[in-house]
Amino acid sequence: MTQGEPQVRSGPGRLLVAVYGVFALAATSRAGVQIATKFAEAPLAYLLSAFAAVVYIVLTVALARNNRRVALAACSIELAGVLIVGTLSLADSQAFPDATVWSGYGSGYGFVPLLLPVLGLVWLLRRRRPAA
Repeated sequence: MTQGEPQVRSGPGRLLVAVYGVFALAATSRAGVQIATKFAEAPLAYLLSAFAAVVYIVLTVALARNNRRVALAACSIELAGVLIVGTLSLADSQAFPDATVWSGYGSGYGFVPLLLPVLGLVWLLRRRRPAA
């Protein structure tokens, strides 16, 4: 590991990996149950929950392996997803008859899904590699 790369062995990096790991488990479990038991009721919402789960899994692995590029891309996708799905779920609640992880900007999860990618991006961008 070179100087300037994000460190996940301690401090904020370890906390980010842990929180993303918990969200990966929670979103995967939620989406799995929803898709298996009531997919016909709200397919868009449940597929979005599954997509969020995949993003959280990718982020957890990327952060744990110090893959900055993948982590930045996944954090950006997560933030875009939270903003887009959050806005659409409030603007057209009929399109989302059941909540997703990102509905209402993550209100069902205490707005952590909105805060988490912002913190992740700040953490990743503050630890840029030094110029050669």
